[in-house]
Amino acid sequence: MRIADPPIAAERMREFTAAGYWRDSTLADELDQAAAAFPDKIAITDPRERIDYATYRRRARSLAAHFIGLGLTADDVVAIQLPNWSEFPVAVAASVLAGVPFCQLHSDFRLRELTFMLQFIGASTLIVPAGFRNFDYLAMVEVLRERLPMLRHVLVVGDAVPEACFDLRRFLSAAPAEVDLPAERRPHANALMRAAFTSGTTGDPKVVLHLHNTTNCAIRFLNRGQEVGADSVFLVFLPVGLNWGLFNVLQALFAHGTLVLQDVFNAEAALALIEREGVTHFCCAPAHLVGMLNVPDLARRDLGSLRHMMTGGASCPIEVIRAVRARLPGHLLEMYGMLECGTQAHTTIDDDPEAVCGTAGRPVPEMGIRVVDDAGRDCAVGEPGEVLTYGPGLTIGYYNNPEANARSFTGDGWFHTGDIGSFDERGCLRIVGRKKEMIIRGGANIYPRELEEVLYEHPAVLDAAVIGVPDERLGERVCACVVARPGESLTFDDVIGFLKGRIATYKLPEYVEFLQSLPRTPTGKVQKAPLRDSVLPRLAARS
Repeated sequence: MRIADPPIAAERMREFTAAGYWRDSTLADELDQAAAAFPDKIAITDPRERIDYATYRRRARSLAAHFIGLGLTADDVVAIQLPNWSEFPVAVAASVLAGVPFCQLHSDFRLRELTFMLQFIGASTLIVPAGFRNFDYLAMVEVLRERLPMLRHVLVVGDAVPEACFDLRRFLSAAPAEVDLPAERRPHANALMRAAFTSGTTGDPKVVLHLHNTTNCAIRFLNRGQEVGADSVFLVFLPVGLNWGLFNVLQALFAHGTLVLQDVFNAEAALALIEREGVTHFCCAPAHLVGMLNVPDLARRDLGSLRHMMTGGASCPIEVIRAVRARLPGHLLEMYGMLECGTQAHTTIDDDPEAVCGTAGRPVPEMGIRVVDDAGRDCAVGEPGEVLTYGPGLTIGYYNNPEANARSFTGDGWFHTGDIGSFDERGCLRIVGRKKEMIIRGGANIYPRELEEVLYEHPAVLDAAVIGVPDERLGERVCACVVARPGESLTFDDVIGFLKGRIATYKLPEYVEFLQSLPRTPTGKVQKAPLRDSVLPRLAARS
């Protein structure tokens, strides 16, 4: 994966190296150190197995050697579309050991999304499950291979993989005790580590590029803020195909702690894992906390191991915070971050969660945050403006998108987040809105235009727009506003049935409003604010 003119990369390398934020070490070094210090310690547990650090390292090195044997180089990309299984962290570590960038993909993505994504980044290698949640990935792979000639290698994870496929699980279980890797393949920390999509098939694709250093310093900042150490047991039910799930995986490794993976979130099962595995940390959206609080036998669970819970993606309602404090042990933290920037701000263990409710806490010391008006001037306390950020966790830019880079960075390197926020008198950041139309549902980013494009493919749809509507549990829910063609009639089930199989499940609208027309500007653009204002009373009346 070639990087064309990343913005301000050279200047930042000098600045952040001199400050000590960027170091000449990678995940490969962390894995070596953990395996040397704690070879027999459980590193990863998932729904089917438990592996220690020595096995973790052995499998990663064996897979890295396989990548090198396939001829993969730093110009390739390994796309990893796996659920929360042990093979995911092994594949990530293997790509680092082999010096090949990786791109993690949500396990919910389907043919339309995968075709676009793999083609855009030029992925030569794809790792997928044979099946997960009643979906046949192998059938999808057959079509992908027909459409994407550059996709040369597919590795399959499952318990019953056809003989014609490369059985990654079988390969890893037979990994030899030691594998020699060429020293020259071990990457420098300023090399490209990963590429990640901010969205699906939008008209303005953005692939965020992160070096090892931009990723690793963000992990260190998070571990410091959450007090994650070698004795920590990290439960991860956030999808590892999303940025925060990946960060949780890396947090456990960098701390030399234990990673507990849950592939499908279930509140009762999550509580059982906390009790059985002695979980000390987990990250979540407010909806996950609500689910746990509603488990009938919550009071009978021994959850005394819990130390810290971190929530993000939406502000946690005060009622939920109070219920968590009353019924769950440990301290509740709230975080503000994004794919481009890592962690920008979070509350701390010294904060009263109720007192800082509605804020994202103070900026991470190493990450600068400004709130500016439309003229670029810093806003006064309490005055809302756009949130800009700068620091060692910031992306080096978007892949193959000079226009987006030009729009997103100021001349001196500050990044336009597109979020609207303000600082209070304590220095806490409050996010009050977004310039972008992105919907954040339970911590997952959903882009309306992608859904609208699919809706327009329905033969009975004349016009369509997708908006986010407020929700106390998830932050936002998705509402599709649809105008049927004359003489046609549509139902909720018609619309959702059409979308299923074409987009990821978590993007499906919870509401469908059927309208006679959509409000538009003279140039034909849908006016989302008036549309939302007209839809919200209708939804409230039905509720």
